[in-house]
Amino acid sequence: MERAALFAQGREAPMAAGDVGELLVPYMPTIRVPKTGDRVYKTECAFSYDSPDSEGGLYVCMNTFLGFGREHVERHYRKTGQCVYLHIKRHMREKVTGASGGALPKRRNIKLFLDLESNLDLNNDDYEYEDEAKLVIFPDHYEIPLPNIEELPALVTIACDAVLSSKSPYRKQDPDSWEEELQISKHANTLVQMDNGVRIPPSGWKCSKCDLRENLWLNLTDGSILCGKWFFDGSGGNGHALEHFKEMGYPLAVKLGTITPDGADVYSFEEEEAVLDPHIAKHLAHFGIDMLQMHVTENGLRDNDIKPRVSEWEVIQESGTKLKPMYGPGYTGMKNMGNSSYISSVLQAIFSIPEFQRAYVGNLPRIFDYSSLDPTQDFNTQMAKLGHGLLSGQYSKPPVKSELIEQVMKEQHKLGLFPNNSINFPFVLLLADVSVDMPDLLDITHLRATGFQPGEEELPDISPPVIIPDDPKDGMMNHFMESPDFDESSVMQLAEMGFPLEACRKAVYYTGNMGAEVAFNWIIAHMEEPDFAEPLSIPGYGGTAFPQTGGSAVPGLDNQPPEEMVSIISSMGFQRNVALQALRATNNNLEHALDWIFSHPEPEEETEVASEVMNIENHMNANILAESDPEGPRIKDGPGRYELFGFISHMGTSTMSGHYVCHLKKEGRWVIYNDHKVCASEQPPIELGYIYFYHRIPS
Repeated sequence: MERAALFAQGREAPMAAGDVGELLVPYMPTIRVPKTGDRVYKTECAFSYDSPDSEGGLYVCMNTFLGFGREHVERHYRKTGQCVYLHIKRHMREKVTGASGGALPKRRNIKLFLDLESNLDLNNDDYEYEDEAKLVIFPDHYEIPLPNIEELPALVTIACDAVLSSKSPYRKQDPDSWEEELQISKHANTLVQMDNGVRIPPSGWKCSKCDLRENLWLNLTDGSILCGKWFFDGSGGNGHALEHFKEMGYPLAVKLGTITPDGADVYSFEEEEAVLDPHIAKHLAHFGIDMLQMHVTENGLRDNDIKPRVSEWEVIQESGTKLKPMYGPGYTGMKNMGNSSYISSVLQAIFSIPEFQRAYVGNLPRIFDYSSLDPTQDFNTQMAKLGHGLLSGQYSKPPVKSELIEQVMKEQHKLGLFPNNSINFPFVLLLADVSVDMPDLLDITHLRATGFQPGEEELPDISPPVIIPDDPKDGMMNHFMESPDFDESSVMQLAEMGFPLEACRKAVYYTGNMGAEVAFNWIIAHMEEPDFAEPLSIPGYGGTAFPQTGGSAVPGLDNQPPEEMVSIISSMGFQRNVALQALRATNNNLEHALDWIFSHPEPEEETEVASEVMNIENHMNANILAESDPEGPRIKDGPGRYELFGFISHMGTSTMSGHYVCHLKKEGRWVIYNDHKVCASEQPPIELGYIYFYHRIPS
């Protein structure tokens, strides 16, 4: 009765130390002190991008150390029964003004005790900040302000201090500059220069082969002045400097007009990148150039007489134009975590695809409700979280951090744009690394196959050959037939590449023992199939082609799929018979079953009668069901006309470095996504794309 009265009075009721201790006694077994290796998520919600800076603050579970925003903490309480949470909040208030109307003298803010990364400017003269921490006990939301050493049990005090002083679990990378760090050329110390009497004048330079007077390079071996390569904006040269290297092998050249007392732009043709030359002053003096007397010009002209060449970086980022920032749903940027511009650009592009939006954001409540106990390590949960952050508009002004999704991708070793259990979207065409002008409308109707053409030959049939016993009526003899011959050397050669042994045998068999190379192509074409690594089953034999320890030739069809998995798939909006069929076809693998569903769309005209027939077929003999189910994914065909809706551009000498920017067409206009900055594009550099995204135009 006394405890009920305490709850009713709320936080304003003063309590003695014994009362607080008694209140926490039932929950003491669930309160943990973080150990080495425990991840304490005190900076970001597991289901959203709420943080201690958000209006509702952040709740950290004192057992799992997961963080939750105000909107999601109830879900965790109902799912796990954990009652004790540490609520942390950073308040921002306008500074109090003095009697004369001016601000009070600036003083060091001693009210910040949380070790948090914040997007707020903590040195802003107009605002002051204060951190607050308290224990909250669910379901009554009873609050115990912190610090409270006198009243709290020692274990609780130690646990709270450990959580508050813990470091972020995100393994962040050091912010690398977009400009790549130059390395010293391997030729710098051993460069041989010719004593040919060449002396370079201070001005009046021109290419010795074509008389061009811009983009000129001085070869540091023989003193030749030659033009560089052609630039994307129409300027540049005819590539005579590179031709000279290919002919003579002289590796280093310096760009005339970039020489100053501090250095110069040096390029190594052999290393194919800009480099440093620690002996550049000596190498230039060999041809009569005194670095101390040089300044940046083009062909010896005064700086104000030169029309500057617009760089690729400026064009792609549209940095020369004042762009209008855009906010709201679909216009949320992503904070660059050091070198995350590529994955940010890709995620912006794929989350503009309607099918992708429906798969994750459309199923967000179900994905969150059926997430694992640690949602921070669940790929689908983090993708749904990211999609909601990008599309809801809730975080359109402060940049969205992509820490969790990037880390989950690394830890689960997801390669490529999508994970291995990704959803297939046949209505999107993606072209990568092209060097041609990309049209807004792309028509590939003429590429549609129309059968054999004159001079064409049919490729080897990779479908399994049908083996008919000598006496088909003698079914019992099928169990004693010898296994077919295999090219074991090809099988082992493929197995050494890391492919499953059964898959290697199937590849060699299905390609008619034509060698490892042909079998390898079969593996690449079939490795995403659910039964890729299952034992080979040959028609006409009573079992598999190789002895197995139990089980049938078609796994997953003998046993009823677990009801838990069926419920999860059904909760996502799929029919129960579809869930059963998908699980049986994938040996009760939940991730593969979801992939199977999306690659086997049901006919739109399916009726209830057809569903009942399917349920009956699900209980039929495994071999009959396997023969009745068409092989391969049933992809919807459509017209061959596509429209450009996005492209990703790259800046830098290598795709492994530099910077990436994404342009997307939304609501009839182009928008540039440059990390956390989202603006209306004025001059989208379509011709400078690295990856282009097209969607099919419906007929």
